[in-house]
Amino acid sequence: MSQNGKVIITCAVTGAIHTPSMTPYLPITPDEIATHAIDAAEAGASILHLHARDPDTGRPDQSVAGFAPFLPRIKQATKAVINITTGGSPYMSVAERAAPAAHYQPEVASLNMGSMNFGLYPMLKRFTEFKHDWEREHLEGSRDLVFRNSFQDIEYVLETCYGNGTRFEFECYDTSHLYNLAHFADRGLVKAPFFVQSVFGLLGGIGGHPEDVLHMKRTADRLFGTDFRWSVLGAGANQLRIAAQAAALGGNVRVGLEDSIWAGKAELATSNAVQVRKVCQIIEGLGLSVASPEEARSILDLKGGDNVAF
Repeated sequence: MSQNGKVIITCAVTGAIHTPSMTPYLPITPDEIATHAIDAAEAGASILHLHARDPDTGRPDQSVAGFAPFLPRIKQATKAVINITTGGSPYMSVAERAAPAAHYQPEVASLNMGSMNFGLYPMLKRFTEFKHDWEREHLEGSRDLVFRNSFQDIEYVLETCYGNGTRFEFECYDTSHLYNLAHFADRGLVKAPFFVQSVFGLLGGIGGHPEDVLHMKRTADRLFGTDFRWSVLGAGANQLRIAAQAAALGGNVRVGLEDSIWAGKAELATSNAVQVRKVCQIIEGLGLSVASPEEARSILDLKGGDNVAF
């Protein structure tokens, strides 16, 4: 699992789930996204998982042009591995979602490994005032939302991006998604080591109970043996608790304002770096150490930052 006690921290900087009205600290503009990403790397994140947003409304933007203002700046300012989403937003087509990764050819791109109900609407109980019309629609629409990631969709992303030497953060929201990854491995369409990102606590996927974490790990161990590198993300209040459990079990961790806007109970995180520093303390408190970007590249067998198209 973790290699020689080295734990890879991924920071998911902005995502497509949270909206501008939920927190004043969510990075929206290219400058904000770049600043948050650079600060997170300086705090200890070796991988930066990136989405783009419309700078005026904060709406998710999966256009190639949306990523252009901040990718080169982050690359020049840090040694971090850049990971471009192909998840985009559940409301987008797979071609739209895959376009930035296909164009920029990053070292890593995320890839959702199965379709699922994707319920964001419970957040309407906590957030009632919105700056932009799209925010309420975004949450309310998830009552009848299936985030489509069919076998055909997954093959499309693999065929579009794998030839560029891009590896994947395989996002698995339930045990069935692990079996889907095993299916593609059996067909020879993906190659080890698999970077498996287990996602906990989103409505429609597996829960955030400690037994859920253990069940996902046991299943991945049985399916992939030594051919995978395990990482976890806990949504919302699950974030740091699940990170601590996974690190203690030999896993890697993901934090960031995409996954949780909190730094503690009822305390908004003022930056992505705040969450990175907190999880660094957990890792080091367990007698482990945080992997550098170059160590992460070695562990995941990445192509290197000089071989991207930005």
